[in-house]
Amino acid sequence: MRMEPAIRGGVHMAQRHDSAHKHVTGEAEYTDDIVEPVGTLHAYLGLSERAHAEIVAMDLEAVRAAPGVVDVFTAADIPHNDVSPVGKNDDPVLAAGKVEFLGQPVFAVIAETRDEARRATKLAKVEYRDLPHVTDVAEAIEAGYPFVTDPLKLERGDVAAAMAAAPRRLKGRMRVGGQDHFYLEGHIAFALPGEDDEVTVYSSTQHPSEVQHMVGHVLGVPSNAVTVIVRRMGGGFGGKESQPSLFAAIVALAAKKWGRAVKIRPDRDDDMTATGKRHDFLNEYEVGFDDEGRVLAVDASFAARCGFSADLSGAVTDRALFHADNAYYYPAVRLVSKPMKTNTVSNTAFRGFGGPQGLIIGERIMEEIAYALGKDPLEVRRANFYGGPGRDVTPYHQTVTDSIIDKVVDELVASSDYAARRRAVLDWNAKGGVIRKGIALSTVKFGISFTATWYNQAGALVHVYNDGSIHLNHGGTEMGQGLNTKVAQVVADVFQVDLDRVKITATTTAKVPNTSATAASSGSDLNGMAAQNAAEQIKDRLVDFAAEQHSVEKDQVVFEPNMIRIGNRRVSFDELIREAYLGRVHLSAAGFYKTPDIHWDRAAGKGRPFYYYAYGAAVSEVSVDTLTGEYVVDRVDVLHDVGRSLNPAVDKGQVEGAFIQGMGWLTTEELWWDDKGRLRTHAPSTYKIPLASDRPAIFNVKLADWSVNREATIRRSKAVGEPPFMLPISVLEALSMAVASVADYRECPRLDAPATPERVLAAITRLGGW
Repeated sequence: MRMEPAIRGGVHMAQRHDSAHKHVTGEAEYTDDIVEPVGTLHAYLGLSERAHAEIVAMDLEAVRAAPGVVDVFTAADIPHNDVSPVGKNDDPVLAAGKVEFLGQPVFAVIAETRDEARRATKLAKVEYRDLPHVTDVAEAIEAGYPFVTDPLKLERGDVAAAMAAAPRRLKGRMRVGGQDHFYLEGHIAFALPGEDDEVTVYSSTQHPSEVQHMVGHVLGVPSNAVTVIVRRMGGGFGGKESQPSLFAAIVALAAKKWGRAVKIRPDRDDDMTATGKRHDFLNEYEVGFDDEGRVLAVDASFAARCGFSADLSGAVTDRALFHADNAYYYPAVRLVSKPMKTNTVSNTAFRGFGGPQGLIIGERIMEEIAYALGKDPLEVRRANFYGGPGRDVTPYHQTVTDSIIDKVVDELVASSDYAARRRAVLDWNAKGGVIRKGIALSTVKFGISFTATWYNQAGALVHVYNDGSIHLNHGGTEMGQGLNTKVAQVVADVFQVDLDRVKITATTTAKVPNTSATAASSGSDLNGMAAQNAAEQIKDRLVDFAAEQHSVEKDQVVFEPNMIRIGNRRVSFDELIREAYLGRVHLSAAGFYKTPDIHWDRAAGKGRPFYYYAYGAAVSEVSVDTLTGEYVVDRVDVLHDVGRSLNPAVDKGQVEGAFIQGMGWLTTEELWWDDKGRLRTHAPSTYKIPLASDRPAIFNVKLADWSVNREATIRRSKAVGEPPFMLPISVLEALSMAVASVADYRECPRLDAPATPERVLAAITRLGGW
C-alpha cells in the first residue's frame, strides 16, 4: 500500500515535548539559571511572626548594618503598595501598620548576596500588639468574619417545594482540604533596569501581562515601560497566576533605585508559608431524592478559607458552584458560596480553580444516595446523568448539548471489567479479615472557558524568515504541560512543514500584548487558535502571490508536505518563501482569537459561561488495613475525553499527572495550622506529596479517541489540563467502600478529604470496626 507523504510533527500526532530532553539532562534554562550580570543584587523577604497584630514598632537598624546589606524596603518605600489582582487594594506588597497572617511579608532586604540578604532578615526587631485571629473556615463563620468578596447564588426551580415533596431526604457536611502547589521551581523574579522608566523582569509566572501591569502600578510607570519574559516554569498549577507580582515588584523597585540587576528566590519553607494554596472548603448539602435514586432537589453551601485578601477567591468560589452538579441533572437546585476571610495567606488559583471542591459534592451526593438505598453507586450515577430536553439545564441555566458521559462510562465499565471486579470485592469483604477492599467509579464533566469572559482572548506572532525558517511567539506560558509543542504543531500544520522548522520563543509582553493567564485549561484552545490565525494570514498572502506570479487560480495553489503545488508545478517551501520575499510579500502576522458564544451575568446567575465540556471517568480499586488505616491503590482505569487530541502523547501525560496530583490532594496532602496561626506543613518533611511508589500498581489510561469536539475549537480538540484532576475522586470513594464494609455498608462513611490513614482509621472505629 502506497503511503502518502506527511510532515513530521503535525497535529493529531504523538510528538515529544520540545524541551523533554532538556528537562531530563538539566539543560533547560529557568529563571534561576540566567547568567547574572556583574553587580547583581539579591533580595529577601522578612516575614511576620504573628497571625493578626498591629505593628507597634519595627527596629531594622541591625538589618541595615548587616554585612553586604545595600538597602531595606518597608511599605513606606513603595510608591503604590498593592498587587491585588482584582483591584480591591487589599493585597499590600509589604504589610503597613498591621499584619494579617503569620508569614506575611513585612520588609525586604537588598544585599550583595542571597545568603547575606537572607541572614539579615533574622536580625529585625518587631514589636506587635496581638489581635484575635482565626485560621479555620468554620471558626471564621462562627466568629462573624466577613466575606473577602461578594458571594454567588445559583438557583433554578422551587427548591423548598421539591425538597418537601421528595420521598427521601438527607443532609451532609464535608470538609475538603486545601493543597500546596509544590512546583519544583519556586517563585523567582530577576529584574534588569533599563533607561528612563524602563525595566525588564524575568518572572516565573503564568500571567506575564498581569505581572507587567502590577510592576507598572507599584512603580508608578505605564505598562509600556515594563517588559516581562518567561521562557519556561518548573511547574505552576495556578500558584503562579496572581502571586508572582509581589516578588517581581520588589526586584523591579530595587533595580530601578540602584541601577543594578536584582534577583529574589525564597527558600521552599518561606515560599510555602508566604504564598497561597488551593482553598479549603466546608460544604454542606441537603438532597431530596426518590426510591430509584434520582435527585429531585439540592440545596448546598460552599464556604471557603480564602485568607486575608480577595486575591482570586471570588472566581474560585464561583467556579465551585459551577461544578457542583458535575455530570448530574438537578431538577431544583440552590447553591450558595461563602468566601470567608481568615488570618491565613490568601489562597489562590490551583488546577481546577475551585471546580474540584464543588464537583466532589456532586460525587458525594451520588454516594450518599447509593448507601441510603443499598444500591451500586454506579446505578445511581446513571440515573442522574444529564440527558435530553427536560434534563439538560445546569444550575446556571446553560443547556448541556454535548454530553457523552454515558458513552464514556459504558466503555470504561466494559474495559475495566467493573461489574465482575465489584462482585469480587464484595465477596472478599464478606469473608471478614483485616484487609478490606473497595472499588468505585466516578465521573467528570468540566466546563471550559474563563468565567471572566474578557480573559477568553489570545494573541500570537508568527514570522517567516526569507530562509524558510519560522519564528513563533504567543501569549501562553510553558510550565511543563507541552503548550509550546502543541501550538508549534498547529503552525507547522498550517504551512505543511516539518515541526523542526518552527522555532518556539520565550513568552514576552514586548511581542504579544494583553495576554490572558495560562490557566482555566485554555492554553491550547486560545493560543493555538491565535497562532493558527497568524499563520493563515501569511499563508493567504503566499497563495495570492503564487497565483498571481504563475497565472493560476488560487484554488490551484495547494500546500503539500514541505512543498507547494502551483498548477502543474511543485516548488519547495523554501523556494516559495524566497520568491515571496523578493516580491515584497509581508511574511509576518499578528494573530488573534476570542472565544465565541459565551456570556455570563453574575448578578442574575445565568448565562453560558462555558464554550464546551470535557468528560471523563475513572475506576479505582484499593486495599485498606483496618488496624492502621493505611492503604494502597491497587488499580486505576481511566478513560478521558480530549476531543481530537492535538498531541496524544502530551495529553496522555497530562491525564496521568493530573490523576496522581489529584490523588495526593484527596489522600496525603494535608495543610495544618497550629493555634498561633503558623503553617506547620511548610516543607517536604511535613507535607506529603505522592511519590513514584504511590502510583497505582496497575494504571491504565486511555484517551477517548472517538471523541470530536462539536464546537469549532483548535482542530476539534478539547482542554486537558484541569478536567482529569478530579478523576481520583474514585480513589476517595473506593476508600469509603472499604471502610463501609466493616459495618456491612449500612451507611456512608463520609470521609473528609484528605482521607489520610488517620481519618480512615477514625472512620473505621466510628463505624464499629475492631
